[in-house]
Amino acid sequence: MVSEIDQTIFDLTVPEKKTGYLTGFDAISQQHHLERAAAYIQRLKERIEKLKHRKASCAADTECAREIDGAEKSGYKLPVIEVRHQEQQNLEVLLISGLKKNFFFHEVIGVLEEEGAEVVNASFSVVGNKIFHTIHTQAISSRIGLEASRVSARLQELIK
Repeated sequence: MVSEIDQTIFDLTVPEKKTGYLTGFDAISQQHHLERAAAYIQRLKERIEKLKHRKASCAADTECAREIDGAEKSGYKLPVIEVRHQEQQNLEVLLISGLKKNFFFHEVIGVLEEEGAEVVNASFSVVGNKIFHTIHTQAISSRIGLEASRVSARLQELIK
């Protein structure tokens, strides 16, 4: 009877000792993780401060704002106009502008109509900080046709 009680007490105390060892190990491991987390948080705070400073210094500078938009990095200045012949009598006009565009859409449509084009379809989409306009046109008269270079030149004048 005494040996059963001793065995029960031994069984009850040994797991506590084992957990005590593990808890000590976990405490060291937890301390290490907390130190790493604190260092990571500190690096993030420093990065946020740098970005806030950069944003404040770029707020008034339009060239810097254009760089942030990605226009300068990609090698072209906005707005961009591309006029392509799709078929004999059809043109496709692609306009890429920033969110603060430098032209009015109705003026672009007006130029196309003055050049003898009828707008068949017009659409736009916003991707990031850019607006993509796509205009599909066809010639009002098949005898006159459409001249892509002339349309392109007039649209370039419009956006300047």
